[in-house]
Amino acid sequence: MAHRSLDRLDKKILHLISEDARIPFLEVARACNVSGAAIHQRIQKLTNLGVIKGSQFIIDPERIGYETCAFIGLNLKNPEKFDDVVEALRQIPEIVECHYTTGEYDLFLKIYAYNNHHLMSVIHDKLMPLGLSRSESSISYNAVIDRTLPIEGMKVADVVLEDDEEEEE
Repeated sequence: MAHRSLDRLDKKILHLISEDARIPFLEVARACNVSGAAIHQRIQKLTNLGVIKGSQFIIDPERIGYETCAFIGLNLKNPEKFDDVVEALRQIPEIVECHYTTGEYDLFLKIYAYNNHHLMSVIHDKLMPLGLSRSESSISYNAVIDRTLPIEGMKVADVVLEDDEEEEE
């Protein structure tokens, strides 16, 4: 694997677009004192390196009727079925995050449901048939911190490139 450093311009671009993903490239260019083409090339490079994973509109689940947010720890009866279980979890739209973790659980989910009854239905009808030995749910009252990593104060860091990406240069 090779390393490629992010420079101060990359950092400034990341800061600007993380605050407003819809900011025009020309506005970023003005703020960075470079051309619009330079910004376009840098953003393309950061995307190709996997530093930028995309841009998206963030929908407030509560505003569209999902009033219950829960975190669910899962333990599998048969760990050899891990890949099959993860693929089945991908098919459950209420699951917005799934993490393979250390500690008490094999998998840890973040899930949205319309209400507690809907949550119970998802657990019993969609999760339990997957072959779980145990599950534990915690309902979130409120997200008191909800953010992405800050760019301000970020060290100029190395980006790890996979070997096949290195050959393309």
